[in-house]
Amino acid sequence: MVGESVSFRITRTTEDLAQTVAALSQRLVKLEQRLEAMALQIDQVALPAEPDAEELRRLDQVAVLLADCRNLLEDSDASAGPAPLHSELQEGDTQDALAA
Repeated sequence: MVGESVSFRITRTTEDLAQTVAALSQRLVKLEQRLEAMALQIDQVALPAEPDAEELRRLDQVAVLLADCRNLLEDSDASAGPAPLHSELQEGDTQDALAA
């Protein structure tokens, strides 16, 4: 009878350990899934967004316009003096710049 009692305790302890290992395994799987999801979120935040092709084209055009303006200013500085600008031309340029 003592042998049966010991055998029952060993069986019961083994079943308890198996349940504990199963529960820990499930928790581990859930934690790994959460960790992977968080890593994906960090990767998405860390990666800079690709600029839009249209936006890049516009910025290139602005850079060309700025270079042209600098060249015109340098040319006007090199000449006798600054050329007078008409107020109508300035207003039109301002409206064009705001529209772009």
